Amino acid sequence: MNDVVITGLGVVSHLGSGVRAFWDGLVAARSAPAVAADPHAAMELPLMYEVPGSVVLPEGEREGDLALGRASLLAFEAADQAVADAGLGDARDRDPERTAVVIGTGMGDSGLHERWRTDGHPDQAHWSPVFSVASALGARFGAEGANISVSNACAASGFGLSAAADLIRSGEADVVIAGGAEGYSRVALACFNRLGAIDPERCRPFDRHRKGTLFGEGAGIMILESAEHAAARGARVYAALAGVGWSCDAHHATAPEPTGEQISRALLQALDAAGAEAYQVGCVVPHGTGTELNDVVESRVLNQVLDARSERIPLYSLKALLGHTGGAAAALATVAATLILHRGTVPPNAAQQEQDEDCDVFLPAVSTPLAGKYALVNAYAFGGNNVSLVLQEAGA
Repeated sequence: MNDVVITGLGVVSHLGSGVRAFWDGLVAARSAPAVAADPHAAMELPLMYEVPGSVVLPEGEREGDLALGRASLLAFEAADQAVADAGLGDARDRDPERTAVVIGTGMGDSGLHERWRTDGHPDQAHWSPVFSVASALGARFGAEGANISVSNACAASGFGLSAAADLIRSGEADVVIAGGAEGYSRVALACFNRLGAIDPERCRPFDRHRKGTLFGEGAGIMILESAEHAAARGARVYAALAGVGWSCDAHHATAPEPTGEQISRALLQALDAAGAEAYQVGCVVPHGTGTELNDVVESRVLNQVLDARSERIPLYSLKALLGHTGGAAAALATVAATLILHRGTVPPNAAQQEQDEDCDVFLPAVSTPLAGKYALVNAYAFGGNNVSLVLQEAGA
């Protein structure tokens, strides 16, 4: 079976564009949501962690006849970075037929259709599908292997990364451009307003005073590659994607199953697939949305499986800075975990007002040396979809 390594990173988020801006933002540990830049966001709490206006994305770009929405444009920006970072900018460095694309996104390019509904359709002669992000990237990079968009809500890019790894392990592909992208959606934000699930201040995972989540925009793209292919071309390796575990609660359309039994099963499967023991995990990037039950259940499971109360295993609460980036959340968390392993440091968490006593996990507010060769990423979603990914430091 082929081992899977990460050889390129690209990211765009509320913290800016590029890996350097992302890491600097994590270390600074400060961010704040703002009113969405949408004059038609007629709702009580139109708050978002949007990609800043200083990040220039092409407006109205097309891929052939296909009009592209914001998710695709964010994915283009991050994928351009990742492909260049991996040293694969020259198409001669990879076989097009053995290059695949797998992208997770919860809403796809639905924002494009929402804008057309209020502003008018610029070209009635052409229809554009919503979930074409992966195929648009495939056309951009001449990837003639599988082009797959995965959309099982907020765990989409976690399942997508798992599918991408399977393409490599099964011998179907040598290189996969993989990750997730999510742009602003008026409909999604309005739905969470109607659910009463929007925090009026900021995204505050594990905080006693949290009142829901807040959405963010972004894209995290990685180049997954077979270890053999990466070694043959002398590629730099950031980390290995060593293990993945899936499960489904089969319990409720929107709420997590309160005992966390299936969340625990996915986590244990991922550790087993990686050959990792709990004491070897040096950091967890949790799902941690700021919704009340999700944070409590995840904390309980982490303590049962890893003893996350211990100061040996710090959690890095990414959504406290980026907001909940929906289908892109697992990909952005995996980029963060990869950088944590590569740099050997867990950045400081954003300051909390008061940690919830029912979320008894270690959230250091200062940079912490990494004490383990594995990092764990969790992602959960409506429908009870659970996925855990275990990353291993390069060369371990």
